[in-house]
Amino acid sequence: MSTDPPAPPFPVSDHCDGRRFFPAPGQLAAPGFLSLPKWWWQRMTQGRGTPWPAATTASGPASATPVLPAAVPASQVAATFIGHSTFLLQTAGLNLLTDPVLSDRASPFTWAGPRRLVPPALTLAQLPRIDVVVLSHNHYDHLDLASLRWLARERQPQIVTTLGNKAWLEKRGVGRVAELDWWQARRVSRELEVVVTPAQHFSARTPWDRCRTLWGGFALNLPGGRVYFAGDSGYCDNFREIGARLGPFDLALLPIGAYEPRWFMRPVHCTPAEAVKVHRDVRARASLAMHFGCFPLADDAPGQAEADFLAARAAAGLTAAEFALPVVGGTTWHRLAG
Repeated sequence: MSTDPPAPPFPVSDHCDGRRFFPAPGQLAAPGFLSLPKWWWQRMTQGRGTPWPAATTASGPASATPVLPAAVPASQVAATFIGHSTFLLQTAGLNLLTDPVLSDRASPFTWAGPRRLVPPALTLAQLPRIDVVVLSHNHYDHLDLASLRWLARERQPQIVTTLGNKAWLEKRGVGRVAELDWWQARRVSRELEVVVTPAQHFSARTPWDRCRTLWGGFALNLPGGRVYFAGDSGYCDNFREIGARLGPFDLALLPIGAYEPRWFMRPVHCTPAEAVKVHRDVRARASLAMHFGCFPLADDAPGQAEADFLAARAAAGLTAAEFALPVVGGTTWHRLAG
């Protein structure tokens, strides 16, 4: 009888020892759980973190009633902002969701945890046919098990995610999952190839499973062009590499919120000014902001991410056509330039 230890579940690389993931060379490590008490103590003793309004009284990001296109020309992509990091991307013959979170809380509990300020632009039942879901990592504001279970049951999309999430999802009744390492590609359909891209972040759903699954972004290669979904990330040199290897992109979806205090959030979340740098690093022709105004996740005050973004965009000389602050429920159209 063999006494050899079981083979590690993941390839050994510059960001994985075979069982656990870690920052690649040049990336910053995320603060550990032992840093949380310091952050919470500062909030209590130094008055940091402006309280966000209750969801029922909030005036969060501007919102509109969605009007989804009946058809999308082959030369364009229609992007509807559902909220937080969830977009519905529609092209000729393909409907795709990014990090679908349509529940009321980004939390393991239905009665506690960050509660959304603005309802999702569409309910699950209002979603059209969904062909593909891309899932960047397992944090509660990005992996919403209730939404994924409903989608798996009612829409049966192909889910493309990062290493380690496939078995976890399948164990909980979510099928049709493919998982990839950084820079790996998968041809999902005739219309779409998905490439997982590096990010500077971490994963955890409990204090005991930290960095047991991978995190990342996605390059979406369509017949007429390319779209980039960054997921969650602190600012790092990987963005320039993504732009050089996989760009330019016709559209980039980039996070701008949950960035204070910087000593705690810098490794894992971009500031609005850093998001403007990412827009240029990945060589995006147009970008849309995301990861703002929905869940109270950090110490930036209500509306601060939006105000800081507008200031950073103006300082960089960018127009709203180049990098926009989307309206929840609004649909923007982007030309695919090849």
